[in-house]
Amino acid sequence: MNDLSDIRRGAFAPGNSADMAEALVLETGLRVDETRRRGRGTAMNVSGRYETLAREAEDDGWNTLEDLEPFKTEVQVEKPRSIISRNDSPDIPFDRSVNPYRGCEHGCVYCFARPTHAFMGLSPGLDFEAKLFAKPDAAKLLERELAKPGYKVKPIAIGTNTDPYQPIDKDWRLMRQVIEVLKAADHPVMIVTKSALVTRDIDLLAPMAEKGLVKVGLSVTTLDRKLARLMEPRASTPSKRLEAVRALAEAGIPTSVLVAPIIPALNDHEIERILESAKTAGASEASYVLLRLPLEVSPLFRDWLLRNYPDRYRHVMSLVRSMRGGKDYDAEFGKRMKGAGPYAWQIGRRFDMAARRLELNTTRRALNCDLFVPPLGMGVQLSLL
Repeated sequence: MNDLSDIRRGAFAPGNSADMAEALVLETGLRVDETRRRGRGTAMNVSGRYETLAREAEDDGWNTLEDLEPFKTEVQVEKPRSIISRNDSPDIPFDRSVNPYRGCEHGCVYCFARPTHAFMGLSPGLDFEAKLFAKPDAAKLLERELAKPGYKVKPIAIGTNTDPYQPIDKDWRLMRQVIEVLKAADHPVMIVTKSALVTRDIDLLAPMAEKGLVKVGLSVTTLDRKLARLMEPRASTPSKRLEAVRALAEAGIPTSVLVAPIIPALNDHEIERILESAKTAGASEASYVLLRLPLEVSPLFRDWLLRNYPDRYRHVMSLVRSMRGGKDYDAEFGKRMKGAGPYAWQIGRRFDMAARRLELNTTRRALNCDLFVPPLGMGVQLSLL
C-alpha cells in the first residue's frame, strides 16, 4: 500500500486500479473542500517534495475547517538578480527565456511547471495557482543584460514556464514592459500563451513583426468549453484564443497554434478540428505536445481525472503509460514531448497529415537576429568613448 510520500511524488504502481488510487487520496485527506477552492484547477495542496513535514487539514471536532478562508490569489514581489534563464536542452528550439511571473493563476491541472513551486517551499497544488510571484524589475534587468558586452543575440522565448499573460498581468503589465525593451533593441522574441490578453500589445508586436522579430503561439487544448473550464479554469475560453489568433494574424504577426497537451482518450479526438479552426483563424504554423506528468503533476492530474472523469481513469492512464515506457512520465530528451510506442506514433501521424492537408508549417519563418542594437537606457553604464 502506497504511503503519503508515494502519493506526493506520484509513485503509484502501473497495475493499481482506479479504486486503489482514489482510496489512497481519500484516506490521506489530501483534497481541499470544494467551497475553498472554487475556480481552481486542482483539489489538493500537498507539501512540496523538499519539505521535511507533510501538512494535512484535519477537523479537530470543533468544525474548525469551516473557518478556513477560501484560496485567494496572492501576489508577492520577487527580486531576482537576473531575468534571462539559459538552457541547453536538445529538444526545444530556444536556449534562453524570460519569465516575468512565478506560478500561474490559469490553474491548468496538467501544467508541467507546477513542480517548480516546490523550490519556494510551496505546494505545486493550489499554492501554484494562488500564491504567485511577480518580478517588477523584469524589464530593467532585461535591459541591463542585453546591454552587457559580448551579448550574442538569439530569440528569447517567453511563456515557456508560466503564462506571461495570466490574469494578474492586467494590473502588473510586466509583459508589456518587457516587450517595450525588446522592441527598442530590435531583439527577436517568441511568445507562448493561453490568454487573449496578448492582443493588448498588438501595437508593439505588429511593428516588430514587420522586421521579422516576433512570433506568437496560442495554446489550444480543446474546443470543448466545458472541458477547458475543468482543466484550465482561469485561462481564456477556446473561442477567445481563436479570436486572438485571428486578431494577431490580421495585424501581420506570424501566429501558430499549439495543440498542447494532447491527452489520450480525453482530447486527442479533437486534433483535426483544432487545426482546422486554427487555419481558419489565420494561423500559419502548428505543433503539439503530449501530456507530461513529472513529479507532483502526476498525482494532481490523476486525482482530477478521478473527480471529473472516473469512468475514463483506467483507460486514460493506461494509454499514457503505454507511451511512457510503462510509467506516468519519461523525461528522456527526444521522448518527453512526443512519447513513444504505437499510440504516440498514431497521434504524430494524425497531426502531420492534418497539418499537411491544411497547408500549415509549409514555411517556418526564422526570426531576424541581425537588427539588434544594445540598449542604452536606465541602469546601463554608458561608454566613456
